[in-house]
Amino acid sequence: MVKRIYFFTGFPGFLATRLISRLAEEEPESEFELLVQESAIPEAERIVQRLRGNKRTKRFRIHAGDITKTSLKMEKAVSERLQETVTHVFHLAAIYDLAVHDRIAQSVNVTGTRNVNLWVLECKSIERYVYFSTAYVSGDRKGTIYENELALGQEFKNHYEKTKHDAEVLVQYLRDRIPTTIIRPGIVLGDSKTGETAKFDGPYFMMRYLDKFSRMPIPYVGKGQALINLVPVDYIVEASVFLSRNPVGADKVYHLTDPNPYQAREAFKLIAEALTGKAPSFTMPHSTVRIMLSFPPLRRWVKVEKETLDYFRLEAVYDCSEAQRDLEPAGIKCPDFADYIPAAVEYYRLHRNDPAKLIEVV
Repeated sequence: MVKRIYFFTGFPGFLATRLISRLAEEEPESEFELLVQESAIPEAERIVQRLRGNKRTKRFRIHAGDITKTSLKMEKAVSERLQETVTHVFHLAAIYDLAVHDRIAQSVNVTGTRNVNLWVLECKSIERYVYFSTAYVSGDRKGTIYENELALGQEFKNHYEKTKHDAEVLVQYLRDRIPTTIIRPGIVLGDSKTGETAKFDGPYFMMRYLDKFSRMPIPYVGKGQALINLVPVDYIVEASVFLSRNPVGADKVYHLTDPNPYQAREAFKLIAEALTGKAPSFTMPHSTVRIMLSFPPLRRWVKVEKETLDYFRLEAVYDCSEAQRDLEPAGIKCPDFADYIPAAVEYYRLHRNDPAKLIEVV
């Protein structure tokens, strides 16, 4: 039976937790070394206990650390031991906030990735380095975006996109030295079957917006002709697990995006109908909504970050041919948005007042 030693950053985040759970279930002999910030250790310990279940196992080990610091701020002896044994590194730790300040984004997304890269280069038994980027490293590019493209002179809509782009550039430099798999997800929604998600951010801002208009006529936001690329987390997990362990995934970049994305207007209509029972009945100009969300009190009332609006106007199409081709033998496909949005909306409806799931809008 196969035994791998996995090293994760980004735990106890939702996606990292789902990946670890899936890998642990499929590989009962494998072990998991989990780099966790000091402040997140109590939550990490709770999740590890849940992963262990009733078994008294030492498969899951938490290590206090910080990717923004040299040597990931791990104890030297621990770091050196791990660099002897770790076979697979999953780097997910990042700031995902569209409204993040530049200094914080640079520190975590760029400096943090540089430090992880340096650490990985010292791993003696490394078989695969899996880096989680984003499809939106494409910035303001228009037209078809291919998986083998990255730095083509584009500008960026926010510091999140810019720093994730710069971080991926650093990882790309490692591809001729370490077997590397780069994952570029679209906008991630909850589980396609249960709707479960950790936080109501990203696409859930649409649901929070709709909550405020549920008792009045609902407006579309702008023309909404852009293709909005939404993908459920279970597809990201299933695809990433397969590609990270299969030889076909080495030295590849994958768009884990919807090959048949919906127009933003159509997606918004489906969400509105599922959440409120009615369709939008008129259009509010994009510029008007942006002006409204430029006022902090109104932004906090609607509970929507103004940066979200940019994704209703994208003129990019994300080609995912490489991902589709390599996932086809395993039968892994992205579900259709219309099939799983009812589960996402129902989960939101049940948990929308849960403080742990709400993102503060400032």
